[in-house]
Amino acid sequence: MKVVMFNGSPNKEGNTFHALKLVANELEREGIETEIIHVGNKTIRGCIACGYCTKNKNGKCVINTDPVNEWIEKMKTADGIILGSPVHYSAIAGTMKSFLDRAFRVAEANDSMLRLKVGAAVVAVRRAGGIPTFDQLNNYINHSEMVIPTSNYWNVINGRLPGEALQDEEGAQIMRVLGKNMAWLINLIENGKEVIQKPELEEKIFTNFIR
Repeated sequence: MKVVMFNGSPNKEGNTFHALKLVANELEREGIETEIIHVGNKTIRGCIACGYCTKNKNGKCVINTDPVNEWIEKMKTADGIILGSPVHYSAIAGTMKSFLDRAFRVAEANDSMLRLKVGAAVVAVRRAGGIPTFDQLNNYINHSEMVIPTSNYWNVINGRLPGEALQDEEGAQIMRVLGKNMAWLINLIENGKEVIQKPELEEKIFTNFIR
């Protein structure tokens, strides 16, 4: 079993990385493989609303000049996914947002490929804006019908300089508890596959409020 984690910070080993690593440590203790992918230092174009992911249905974004399709494939094969971002103006970091818009649109357009996988969000923040960013990340997870493990508080850790987040004792505990709960949930799903049938995927109903 494997969890793939996406680090949306421009800093490879900043506080977002340390938050993800705290979660990863707990997952690995339970025998779950982890991989942290650095998204935030790449040049990622946003979604251009071309609709080819729906038309082609090949599990890929039509833009092939960046690693997004490679990351989508990793998401497709993973048992769990964690989205990590720093806070930029009380929101997701721009590069991370561009990646998520494209990756989750492709997933939705291709039989909701992330449906019922385990997904979580973590945020690293200097002072404020952590909760809005956490909510924004969770929008992708909720919309994809993923299963969300909880912690004992919102998954936000505080720190300014790289590594300072490790001094946030409560934040560090939140990440550890998230890792433990995520490992339990992944194992629960894995062991229940042969016992309990998945609910069927319903075709999406779109309501137009403009009449």
